[in-house]
Amino acid sequence: MTLWLFLIIVFATSLTAGLIGALVGIGGGILIVPLLTIAFGIDIKYAVGASIVCTIATSSGAAVAYLRDHIINLRAAMFLEVATTIGAISGAFLTGILNPNFLYILFGAVMCVSAASQVFKFGEELPQGVQSDALALRLKLPSEYPDKKLGLVRYNVTRVPLGFAIMYVAGVLSGLLGIGSGPFKVMAMDSAMRMPMKVSSTTSNFMIGVTAAASAGVYLGRGDVNPLLVAPVAVGVLGGALLGSRILPNMTNRGIRKLFVPILLLIAAQMILKGFGVSFFGE
Repeated sequence: MTLWLFLIIVFATSLTAGLIGALVGIGGGILIVPLLTIAFGIDIKYAVGASIVCTIATSSGAAVAYLRDHIINLRAAMFLEVATTIGAISGAFLTGILNPNFLYILFGAVMCVSAASQVFKFGEELPQGVQSDALALRLKLPSEYPDKKLGLVRYNVTRVPLGFAIMYVAGVLSGLLGIGSGPFKVMAMDSAMRMPMKVSSTTSNFMIGVTAAASAGVYLGRGDVNPLLVAPVAVGVLGGALLGSRILPNMTNRGIRKLFVPILLLIAAQMILKGFGVSFFGE
C-alpha cells in the first residue's frame, strides 16, 4: 500500500469515527484503534496515541457548535467532571490490585444490560414525569435547549447522586483499564439523571475532551504521538465532528438512541472478549 493510499483510507475512516463520536457522545477511538492495529498493523501505543488526539478533536469540533446551539448542559458537565477526575485518580491507584480481566467482563455485561434497557426506550422522545431533586435544584442543573422540531425544550434533572456515582465509576474504568468512558457518561445522564438523549450526548462530547486533554501530555511525553499518523486522523475526525454537529440538531432523541445502542453493544463485546483474552487491538 502506498503512503498516499494509507493516508486517504485513514482520513476517510477518521471522518466516519468523528461523525459517529459527535452524534452519540463517545469519541471516535473505538473505531480508530481497531482500524490502525488490525487493518494496518500499527503498534498499539501509536494507535492509542492517535485515539487520544481523535477524542480531543471530536470534542473540540463538536462542542463548539453544541455550545453555540445551547444544547450542552455546562453546569452538569462541570459538576460531573469532578466525579470522573476523582475516579480516574482512584483507578490509577487500583492498578495492579484488582483483576482487570474480571472487570472487563463485569462491565461489559453491565453495558449489555444497559443496552437492553435502552431498547425499551426507543419510542421515548423526551423523559416523562421527571421531577428535579433537591440537589439538582440547588446546583441549577435543570435547563432548556432549542429543538428544531419540538421548539424550546425544558427538562428536569433527577437522581444526581446516582449520576455522580456512575461518573465516578466511569473515571475508575478510564484510569484502571485504559478505556474511553464516553458510553458511561451518556448512560449516567440519560438513564440515571433522565436528561434528554440529545443533551446527554452533547454534554458527554464536551466532557470527554477535558478528560482526554488531561492524559494527552503523558502520551506526547512518551513519544506515542506520531505526527504522520495523527495528522490524517485529527483532520478527518475534526471534519466528521463538525459534520456531526450540523446533523445532530436535526435528529430526534429517538434517532440518537437507536444509533447509540449498537455502538454500546460493540463496546460491550470488545470488553467481554478482552476479559477472556481475545483482543480487537492486536495486543
